Amino acid sequence: MAICGGSVNKVAIEFKAVSKEYPLYSHLAGGLKGFIFNFPRSLKGITRERFTALKDISFSIHQGETVAFMGRNGAGKSTTLGLMAGVLKPSSGQVMISGRVSPLLELGGGFHSDLTGRENIRLNGVLLGLTRKQVEAREAEIIEFSELGEFIDQPIRMYSSGMLSRLGFSVVAHLEPEILLIDEILAVGDIQFQEKCKKKIQEFKKNGVTIILVSHSIGDVRALCDRVIWIENHIVRNDGPTSEVLPQYEQFFS
Repeated sequence: MAICGGSVNKVAIEFKAVSKEYPLYSHLAGGLKGFIFNFPRSLKGITRERFTALKDISFSIHQGETVAFMGRNGAGKSTTLGLMAGVLKPSSGQVMISGRVSPLLELGGGFHSDLTGRENIRLNGVLLGLTRKQVEAREAEIIEFSELGEFIDQPIRMYSSGMLSRLGFSVVAHLEPEILLIDEILAVGDIQFQEKCKKKIQEFKKNGVTIILVSHSIGDVRALCDRVIWIENHIVRNDGPTSEVLPQYEQFFS
């Protein structure tokens, strides 16, 4: 169990022998007609053919840790975050979360394209577990941080990817996250806003927020994270301090 400043930090996230599988539908390539006329065999194919995204992984993350998940595309990193966020359920094993999760997993996640930026702030805040009054009390700060100006009252279907990134991070950053999940979002937007987000993450670290970051950026991981969990071929290949795991990761892909 992690020790910080002489006190024992509780476990915020724990995976116990977690596996996640998805059904494969390649047998449908012959078309719907073939599926219908070979229904018993096709049904067995749906039941039996599976893709394993994660295989029997276990780890614990303590309150206040900043942890990076790294690995090549398709290794299972985003699936891991989806399980933490509760948008996915494990096929086997246990996922235990202690604290309110604020996920920032994709651009525009939780937003409605026909609503304005201001309206989406209120919607997203409520979806993250706050009351409408709590969200409205932070609305001015969120808008100022986003730097969206007059666009805040325009439908977000008009927003660029960078503007969606600004809005999404600004909402999460001002709603007092306990566990913050970030999936590659720091790679989007202009450099100045990226630096602004990184400073905000440093503030979260000082305030004891548990931060989980999925990133391919060696620089971001080195600057922000205390620990790296390296996922390779759907299992945990290595887990330890950033200063130990990152050089091995870099050497592996060099």
